[in-house]
Amino acid sequence: MGPQYRSAIFPTTPEQEKVARAYIAQLSQARVFKAAIVTKIEPDRPFFPAEDYHQDFLERNPTHPYIVINDLPKIQELKKIFPDLYRARPVMVGSQ
Repeated sequence: MGPQYRSAIFPTTPEQEKVARAYIAQLSQARVFKAAIVTKIEPDRPFFPAEDYHQDFLERNPTHPYIVINDLPKIQELKKIFPDLYRARPVMVGSQ
């Protein structure tokens, strides 16, 4: 709950905005989710990276309850679904 947990897309081109709007409309029409999709599309707004302590959170906090309960199971599932795309060593935000 709250605006700090909202989801947003920051398209950098009109084409990206068009694709995002079309995809959200497609998901909404198909009723993929029980609730309405509330992701905001915010063109022409700057994107600000999260604070340093949020960067690479999973790698720095692999036993954090949120990571263990929510993220690690999703990663395992993606690993099964997309084995050719999975990489054991992630690309780290902090190293860029």
